[in-house]
Amino acid sequence: MASSLSIQLRPVWRFRNGEERELDASLLVLLEAIEHSGKLTAAARSAGISHRHAWNLIERWSALLDAPLVTVARGRGTRLSVLGAKLLWAGRRAYARLAPELENLAAELADSLYDPVATDVPVLRLQASHDFTLAGLRELAGKSRRVTLDLRYRGSAEALAALREGRCDIAGFHVSEGAHGVAPASRYAEALGERHRLVWIARRTQGLIVAPGNPKSLHGVRDLAGRGVRFINRQRDSGTRILLDQLLAEAGVPAGAVHGYGAEEYTHASVAAHVASGLADVGLGIRAAARQFHLGFVPLATERYFLALHEDLLATTQGELLLGLIRCDAFHDMVAEFYGEGPHSTGHVTRLADTPPWNSLLRAARP
Repeated sequence: MASSLSIQLRPVWRFRNGEERELDASLLVLLEAIEHSGKLTAAARSAGISHRHAWNLIERWSALLDAPLVTVARGRGTRLSVLGAKLLWAGRRAYARLAPELENLAAELADSLYDPVATDVPVLRLQASHDFTLAGLRELAGKSRRVTLDLRYRGSAEALAALREGRCDIAGFHVSEGAHGVAPASRYAEALGERHRLVWIARRTQGLIVAPGNPKSLHGVRDLAGRGVRFINRQRDSGTRILLDQLLAEAGVPAGAVHGYGAEEYTHASVAAHVASGLADVGLGIRAAARQFHLGFVPLATERYFLALHEDLLATTQGELLLGLIRCDAFHDMVAEFYGEGPHSTGHVTRLADTPPWNSLLRAARP
């Protein structure tokens, strides 16, 4: 069993320019607040520091980087300079890229320290494709003090393989609705048996994440092969990568024609951060990631996100606790915040044989 000990890891930024200095994390918080409010006083308050400390931070780092981080103009307040905006976006991109891996490493470290800090709180091991609601579900579990959710981010296929092999208790994955879901559903069914159950989490929309206003006029995967279009991909075996390959095959676009097909990221947020910071023109991801970074979005497919687990787990105390958290108002509010008020069926439990497209696949397989 994993530990209920919680560990948080954070990256350290060290700059050298005649002297070595470690970045104060509050600087990035301050820059983000300045971008949002346009006022240093309000930004300092939001960052939890004094106005004087905020200004000293900005002056000190402007001097080290040999350029101002903000501009101040009468009647226009305080704004980020070009360098300040770049530094802020570098922080956002680093967080989006590293957060899942740091969370995985922190969980593994907590596991290694388990014996000295063992508790009676039951632990459920969840391996899952990235979804914005899962971190919130883990937080709700921690606050309950009745069950701990040991969350590790994996691709959909990898998570289901771990469930089949007994390396986790729950697997999180997504599958497209309609014809696009048939092939991955058939593949995922190899890891799922008659006694597995699917817990519905949310309905999500996948599409092209593009710069605001869609300046490259990208409207489908055929446009990814256009000259001057830089793409950022998801990792192999992720559900999003499987969908992309399907869409490219249907459009007759070879992967080699997409500039950036081999550049991989591990979360929707990281893909969106690449586009927002100008490192890529487009990526495939969910609408919630585009909205988080104030980007444009071209919808291509609707999908459902599930948690898969064995029916025996649902009959245990920890399984009942987990299902209660998924069905509580706080979690439903999270789903609505990220994915809108649509018909998500959050918390509904189904058998594979009763869930499209598996029901039609299973019927077709019968002699």
